[in-house]
Amino acid sequence: MPIVEARGDLAAVSLFHSLADPTRLRIVRRLRLGEARVSDLVAELGLAQSTISEHVACLRDCALVEGRTQGRQVFYSLAQPELMDLLESAETLLHATGYQVDLCGTYGSDARATE
Repeated sequence: MPIVEARGDLAAVSLFHSLADPTRLRIVRRLRLGEARVSDLVAELGLAQSTISEHVACLRDCALVEGRTQGRQVFYSLAQPELMDLLESAETLLHATGYQVDLCGTYGSDARATE
Protein backbone atom coordinates (compact mmCIF):
# COMPACT_ATOMS: atom_id res chain seq x y z
CA MET A 1 0.00 0.00 0.00
CA PRO A 2 1.43 3.40 -0.90
CA ILE A 3 2.36 5.63 2.03
CA VAL A 4 -0.18 8.28 1.01
CA GLU A 5 -2.99 5.69 1.12
CA ALA A 6 -1.86 4.43 4.52
CA ARG A 7 -1.76 7.96 5.91
CA GLY A 8 -5.21 8.65 4.47
CA ASP A 9 -6.56 5.48 6.07
CA LEU A 10 -5.11 6.44 9.44
CA ALA A 11 -6.48 9.95 9.14
CA ALA A 12 -9.93 8.56 8.30
CA VAL A 13 -9.78 6.35 11.38
CA SER A 14 -8.89 9.42 13.46
CA LEU A 15 -11.75 11.42 11.95
CA PHE A 16 -14.33 8.74 12.65
CA HIS A 17 -12.93 8.18 16.13
CA SER A 18 -13.28 11.90 16.87
CA LEU A 19 -16.97 11.63 15.97
CA ALA A 20 -17.56 8.31 17.74
CA ASP A 21 -18.37 9.90 21.08
CA PRO A 22 -22.08 10.73 21.45
CA THR A 23 -21.32 14.02 23.23
CA ARG A 24 -19.01 15.22 20.45
CA LEU A 25 -21.59 14.25 17.88
CA ARG A 26 -24.29 16.20 19.76
CA ILE A 27 -21.98 19.24 19.90
CA VAL A 28 -21.31 19.04 16.17
CA ARG A 29 -25.01 18.71 15.40
CA ARG A 30 -25.76 21.72 17.62
CA LEU A 31 -23.04 23.83 16.00
CA ARG A 32 -24.61 23.09 12.63
CA LEU A 33 -27.30 25.54 13.74
CA GLY A 34 -24.79 28.32 14.44
CA GLU A 35 -22.20 29.57 16.88
CA ALA A 36 -22.38 28.70 20.56
CA ARG A 37 -20.38 29.37 23.70
CA VAL A 38 -19.51 26.56 26.09
CA SER A 39 -22.14 27.95 28.48
CA ASP A 40 -24.75 27.74 25.70
CA LEU A 41 -23.81 24.12 25.01
CA VAL A 42 -23.97 23.32 28.74
CA ALA A 43 -27.50 24.74 28.96
CA GLU A 44 -28.73 23.14 25.74
CA LEU A 45 -27.15 19.70 26.13
CA GLY A 46 -27.57 19.43 29.89
CA LEU A 47 -23.99 18.34 30.55
CA ALA A 48 -21.30 19.60 32.89
CA GLN A 49 -19.14 22.51 31.78
CA SER A 50 -15.99 20.42 32.17
CA THR A 51 -17.43 17.70 29.94
CA ILE A 52 -18.42 20.15 27.21
CA SER A 53 -15.07 21.95 27.41
CA GLU A 54 -13.17 18.67 27.09
CA HIS A 55 -15.12 17.60 24.02
CA VAL A 56 -14.96 21.03 22.37
CA ALA A 57 -11.18 20.99 22.89
CA CYS A 58 -10.98 17.59 21.20
CA LEU A 59 -13.02 18.81 18.23
CA ARG A 60 -10.90 21.96 18.05
CA ASP A 61 -7.67 19.91 18.14
CA CYS A 62 -9.05 17.86 15.23
CA ALA A 63 -9.73 21.11 13.28
CA LEU A 64 -13.45 20.34 13.15
CA VAL A 65 -14.45 23.26 15.39
CA GLU A 66 -12.99 26.75 15.65
CA GLY A 67 -13.38 29.50 18.20
CA ARG A 68 -13.95 33.20 17.70
CA THR A 69 -13.01 35.37 20.66
CA GLN A 70 -15.24 38.31 21.46
CA GLY A 71 -14.16 40.05 24.64
CA ARG A 72 -13.85 37.37 27.29
CA GLN A 73 -16.13 34.94 25.48
CA VAL A 74 -15.35 32.35 22.83
CA PHE A 75 -17.98 31.47 20.25
CA TYR A 76 -17.49 28.06 18.66
CA SER A 77 -18.59 27.06 15.18
CA LEU A 78 -17.95 24.30 12.68
CA ALA A 79 -14.59 24.83 11.00
CA GLN A 80 -15.46 22.48 8.16
CA PRO A 81 -19.08 22.67 6.94
CA GLU A 82 -18.33 19.56 4.83
CA LEU A 83 -18.60 17.64 8.08
CA MET A 84 -22.38 17.94 7.85
CA ASP A 85 -22.27 16.37 4.38
CA LEU A 86 -20.40 13.43 5.90
CA LEU A 87 -22.95 13.05 8.69
CA GLU A 88 -25.84 13.26 6.22
CA SER A 89 -24.19 10.57 4.08
CA ALA A 90 -23.74 8.42 7.19
CA GLU A 91 -27.42 8.83 8.05
CA THR A 92 -28.36 7.81 4.50
CA LEU A 93 -26.14 4.73 4.74
CA LEU A 94 -27.55 3.80 8.15
CA HIS A 95 -31.08 4.08 6.80
CA ALA A 96 -30.22 2.04 3.69
CA THR A 97 -28.80 -0.78 5.82
CA GLY A 98 -31.69 -0.71 8.27
CA TYR A 99 -29.32 0.46 11.01
CA GLN A 100 -27.82 -3.05 11.07
CA VAL A 101 -24.52 -1.68 12.38
CA ASP A 102 -26.29 -1.19 15.72
CA LEU A 103 -26.50 -5.00 15.96
CA CYS A 104 -22.72 -5.39 15.53
CA GLY A 105 -21.26 -7.38 18.40
CA THR A 106 -18.18 -5.17 18.54
CA TYR A 107 -19.60 -1.66 18.02
CA GLY A 108 -23.38 -1.96 18.34
CA SER A 109 -25.58 -0.79 21.20
CA ASP A 110 -25.31 -4.13 23.06
CA ALA A 111 -21.51 -3.92 22.97
CA ARG A 112 -21.60 -0.32 24.24
CA ALA A 113 -23.94 -1.28 27.08
CA THR A 114 -21.36 -3.74 28.46
CA GLU A 115 -18.52 -1.18 28.47
